Amino acid sequence: MDIITHILNSDFNSANQSQNTLKFVRLTEYLKNIIEQYQLLEGAYLPSTRNLSEYLSVSRSTVIKAYELLIIEGFVEAKKGSGYKILPRQEKNITAKDKVNPQVKYPKISKSGVSFQHNVHLINTTSDKYIAFRPGLPPLDIFPVNQWKKLSNLYWRNIKASSLTYSNSSGIKNLKKNIANYLYLMRGIKCDYEQIIIVSGSLQSLYLLGTALLDRGNAVIMENPTFPNVHSIFRSLEADINAFPLDSEGICLPESNEAFKPKIIHVTPSNHYPTGVKMTKKRKQEVIDWAKQNESIIIENDYDHEISNWGLKDPTIFEMDNDNRTVYLGTFNRLLHPSIRLGYMIVPYYLLDVITALQKHSHRFVSPYNQIVMSQFIEKNYLFNHIKNVIEVADERKELFTRLINNNIHESFKLNDSATRSLHLLASVPPSFNDKELVDELTQHQLIAHQYSKCFINDEQNGLILGYSAVRKHLMTKKIMEMVRTYNDFAQKHL
Repeated sequence: MDIITHILNSDFNSANQSQNTLKFVRLTEYLKNIIEQYQLLEGAYLPSTRNLSEYLSVSRSTVIKAYELLIIEGFVEAKKGSGYKILPRQEKNITAKDKVNPQVKYPKISKSGVSFQHNVHLINTTSDKYIAFRPGLPPLDIFPVNQWKKLSNLYWRNIKASSLTYSNSSGIKNLKKNIANYLYLMRGIKCDYEQIIIVSGSLQSLYLLGTALLDRGNAVIMENPTFPNVHSIFRSLEADINAFPLDSEGICLPESNEAFKPKIIHVTPSNHYPTGVKMTKKRKQEVIDWAKQNESIIIENDYDHEISNWGLKDPTIFEMDNDNRTVYLGTFNRLLHPSIRLGYMIVPYYLLDVITALQKHSHRFVSPYNQIVMSQFIEKNYLFNHIKNVIEVADERKELFTRLINNNIHESFKLNDSATRSLHLLASVPPSFNDKELVDELTQHQLIAHQYSKCFINDEQNGLILGYSAVRKHLMTKKIMEMVRTYNDFAQKHL
């Protein structure tokens, strides 16, 4: 009866008395309007046709016709023996801007705010509904949920009320110590635990570093191609972006120039994103020497960690740098799962105070609960064992993914099977293809890929970046064949 009361309290009859439109059409439009405005909740049932006709003083056939139109247009469904149920609404592409009242005067958005708003399109944001073939996802189905749950239950069982207060902005000491020990064992990195800053992920690290170091117009060096998210951060901070290409040894830096003193050099040396090029030890030393000569800070983004370095004795730039001018970025979001929102960075001592101050002015601290459970996860060797499983499963899925693609897809599609282990593969497509159109076409078939062209700051190329490790083997064939059909149809239209 709540819906009837709502209709009776409305102006349905008075608003439509002067209209000559058929009553069932007016009723249909009225019900659609209040459903779209969420005044009638999805899952609720409309009044029976008999009850509504009596309360509105219209014929029952008028109500029946209105309900039938609502069924045809996808607003309700008829449930046998129950009545007419309101269906979930289709998401509408309504932006915040559409909801702003143009008659109200507000203060002007800051130049910084406008800059971030203008560049947000650079960030890779794809649908969160689909997994195949989203890059950067580990095998989510093998995450040891029970181990994490056990540690979580232990945390809440022993928690004291005094522990529910504020926490250290840079992170909990035990976690930082365990990360420092783990990095020494796995990557040969020696650092004091005080140098480690706990963050929610690499994007936050870059935002903090950029804010701490960059004034408008300061020069930044980046690889070309590179992470679109990194490009978005530095461009939004109004830095002077300087992109340099790679060869088989890594980034090719320019000759030193007194007029060109970049503050930051951002690189992905252990596994360049997205090509998989591994920077040689010789080139790493050249980057260190170049940064020293130009008084620059190096950001070493080691986004794939042990996945691309398992069993290798390849020194990091951080470990080779004797001047302590390198920031090392790490994240558990790629090793465990993105929803954990937990990462870290090792920073030079001279940056510690400013980074901590920025944290105190923004997010204050990362959840102590997550930090303590993660610390135990490392301490009990769960992390090490999980990464071994991730590598084993990812390698199996990569083999299946590669074989199915190569055996079935149009010859214009070429997988670049880099020797570097990663959680994604790069595919080249004909230069005449628009990879944005191709990505959009795949999305229509519930398949996710990232544009290769979006990784370029200049001289862009078309292609696809595809993740494979999060797709279970029993689903891989189905998803690959759907991708093959979609791509082959696209190729037929554009070649």
